Amino acid sequence: MEKMDPEMSLFDSSEELSSGLADYVLQVADSAVKERGSFSLVLSGGDIPKRLGKLTKEPFLRLVDWSKWRVFWAEEKVVAKRHPDSCYWQAKQCFISKVALPPAHVISVSHGVPGESAASSYEFSIRQHVKNRTVQVSPSSDCPRFDLVLLSLGSYGHVASLYPNHPVLEEESKWVSCVSNDALTESVTLTLPVINAAANVAIVASGMDLARPFMDTIMGQKPIRSHPAQMVSPQDGRLVWFVDACAASSFLRANGSFATLAT
Repeated sequence: MEKMDPEMSLFDSSEELSSGLADYVLQVADSAVKERGSFSLVLSGGDIPKRLGKLTKEPFLRLVDWSKWRVFWAEEKVVAKRHPDSCYWQAKQCFISKVALPPAHVISVSHGVPGESAASSYEFSIRQHVKNRTVQVSPSSDCPRFDLVLLSLGSYGHVASLYPNHPVLEEESKWVSCVSNDALTESVTLTLPVINAAANVAIVASGMDLARPFMDTIMGQKPIRSHPAQMVSPQDGRLVWFVDACAASSFLRANGSFATLAT
């Protein structure tokens, strides 16, 4: 399969971006359900959980057969399940508790255990879903082929818990790793081979504080490992950027027009 160029969608406001993202998620979900009878969605932290709140309202709520969905996570903080920093808890509050997702279809990272144990058990859970064929296998590797991975661009030019210049960026054999960004904080993250094996990846960039990280990432003029979002490049899939005008502002000033890139 020929590798596709990244696509970009520019929105005037953060609210419009959320609506556009909800439309896109529904479109990918419908296509996956029609093709295979199920849809695998991978969430991350940042503003993704709040944006998915759009799916809990009409018209989205009545258009979705939630029994066909399975939800995974691209990252999770090693904190208590109900901790405000928990990506699972954020998603539960904003999205999962408000729709009819079967509990068994919510595949979260274990809480209350050490980071390495959480990473190992989460990878085992994903492997079971691949074995049971509820998640596809990549045609180019043995990695899972999730239908859609939703990522949020971070202030360091990172996505998930793939931090700049971290050894995890070189990981090729593990599907899930435990990483430490500082002495106090551990996270569990999907590795780049898994993210790049997905059928669809969407990266959200929103807000003025991301103007510089977005421009540096999209222009590709910085060392690639200093802005790990540059390393997201689906091998047999599609990458779409969802960007609001604030996040795109520096890029727009530097390039004059976004028209040739926007979809």
